[in-house]
Amino acid sequence: MKTFKVISLQVVENEELHDFELVDGLIINKEDGQKTWLVETYMSNEYIEFFQKAQQSKEDLEIQVVISHAANDPAAFMTSIRCIKEMDKHISIMFEGKLKKQRNEYAEILLDDLVQKGYSGDELVREFREKMVSKPRIPATAKPSI
Repeated sequence: MKTFKVISLQVVENEELHDFELVDGLIINKEDGQKTWLVETYMSNEYIEFFQKAQQSKEDLEIQVVISHAANDPAAFMTSIRCIKEMDKHISIMFEGKLKKQRNEYAEILLDDLVQKGYSGDELVREFREKMVSKPRIPATAKPSI
C-alpha cells in the first residue's frame, strides 16, 4: 500500500464543485488488484448533514482530491462513503473508490472551460497561461468538447 497526504477535497455534483475545508486527510492506494483507494478526511462537523445525506442515498459520490502538494492537479475518484465518525467538533469521513482517470487532462479541460466561457484569440491565450499557473478548480471529469 502507498499512502499520501490529502491537501483538498471537492465533491462534484452536476458539474459543480463543492469545496470542503480539511483539517487533515490521507489517501491510500490499496494496491489490491482491484485499483481500490481509501480516502480519509478530517473536517469540521458543520459538513455532517451533507455527507450523511450522500451516504443515505447509497449512490456513488464523485470526489476530487489534491494529493501531496497544493500545486498538483486534482485526481478524480468515484467513491462511496464507508464511514462517518463524529468527534467533538470534527468528523472523519472514509471514502472508498476507484480513480476515474489515469491520464492527467487538466490542460485540455481548462482550455475547453475557457472556450465555453467565450474566450478566444489573445484573450484565450492570456487566460489559459494565467490559469495554468493559478490552477483554479474545475471538474476534472468534464469531457472536453474539442
